[in-house]
Amino acid sequence: MSVLVQKSVKRTLFNMAFPMLAGTFAMNAYNLTDTWFVSRLGTLPLAAMGFTFPVVMFLSCVAGGLGVGTTILMSHATGRRDKADAVKITTHGLTLTLGVAALIAVVGYVTIGPVFSGLGADSTVLPIVRRYMRIWYLGAPFMALPMLGNGLLISAGDSKTAGRFMMLGPIVNVILDPIMIFGYLGFPAMGVRGAALATVIGQGVSTAWLFELLYKKHGLLVLKRWGLKVYGASFRNILRLGIPSILSMVLMPVSATVVTRILSNFGNAAVAAIGAAQRIEMFAFVIPMALGISLAPFVSQNLGAARYDRIRESFTLSTRFAMLYGGGVAVTFFLCAPLLASIFSRDPEVTKVLITYIRIVSFGYGMMEVHRYCGITLTGLHKPISSALLNGIRVLVLLIPLSLMGAHLGGVLGVFTGRLATDWTAGGIGLIWIRYAFRKL
Repeated sequence: MSVLVQKSVKRTLFNMAFPMLAGTFAMNAYNLTDTWFVSRLGTLPLAAMGFTFPVVMFLSCVAGGLGVGTTILMSHATGRRDKADAVKITTHGLTLTLGVAALIAVVGYVTIGPVFSGLGADSTVLPIVRRYMRIWYLGAPFMALPMLGNGLLISAGDSKTAGRFMMLGPIVNVILDPIMIFGYLGFPAMGVRGAALATVIGQGVSTAWLFELLYKKHGLLVLKRWGLKVYGASFRNILRLGIPSILSMVLMPVSATVVTRILSNFGNAAVAAIGAAQRIEMFAFVIPMALGISLAPFVSQNLGAARYDRIRESFTLSTRFAMLYGGGVAVTFFLCAPLLASIFSRDPEVTKVLITYIRIVSFGYGMMEVHRYCGITLTGLHKPISSALLNGIRVLVLLIPLSLMGAHLGGVLGVFTGRLATDWTAGGIGLIWIRYAFRKL
């Protein structure tokens, strides 16, 4: 049944996004709690977390891209009322994501040293990074599958369960973090290894529940032997949409990597500050993220049902919300920057850089979300290459050159100013691009 093409657009988006708020809040909360607990261990462990962020984001983006391909095809099949195709795509998408995540884990595990040395981790930080990532890589498949499952549950019209599903892993992680990091309740104090293990266990519990939901409740996961040709055809269709989405998403950790590398020239305090700031940003985007997660399946189902008017209306509502919300967050963050910085570090140098980042970059959040919604809408319209190009312009044409120029002209302050200019320019380009795409519908 096509569940996203019937009620009013505003009501449908609200009914999809609202149950996701608790889930997205919990999902981002565990990034913040990891950072907060690790910050209690000192500046060097916090800097190590800053170096791990781009690599962690890389797997998230690969899994997210494959999830986009799977979810878009499954949503389109649902819009056509083709349950058999939806089941096949779901099962094959899970298989493909599991295989790719396992491959990334193996390659990542054996290349920890050269990868993080290349990112700028010195001999004081690299051992801490190694201890964290060795455990994290062992649980990489558990990190990937919940991201895919969340989109599938939304496409099936079960956003309430999707919201609860997103909460489970982070809640387990938050409970286990202090126990495993500091050694409570008889556990040995594991430091950063405890933070990694808590995350792996939490995501493992989520993965187990995901299989139960898809198999028993929705009948979207089938234990059936398909021929290699059938698997090959499904993998090609998923990758046709997924690879451009992966390339688009991978640009985010690429840009984070480049910015981290640039800031490493200004010392470990700057890297520690940017690592904390990136997690604060993720927390700030909880509400628009809930809407963004819902937008792609909504657009794809309505595309399958040829309801182009609903697609246009959903984009207008989303971008208006992004600008209003972004403006409110910018003002709040500007006023509360010292308080936020004090939560994540006691080092005066780290807090100074963090306050500067928050007060400059937050004024681009609204346009950054507009840019994000443009890309999501293009992907939902089965135009993943356009979405990838739009993100490529933001990172390769704007963010990296402006950050390098800013570092040369104004140091750390210049890097942050370059990011602000990037967000405003990229958002404007996205609006022009999406209007052209709508004319062709």
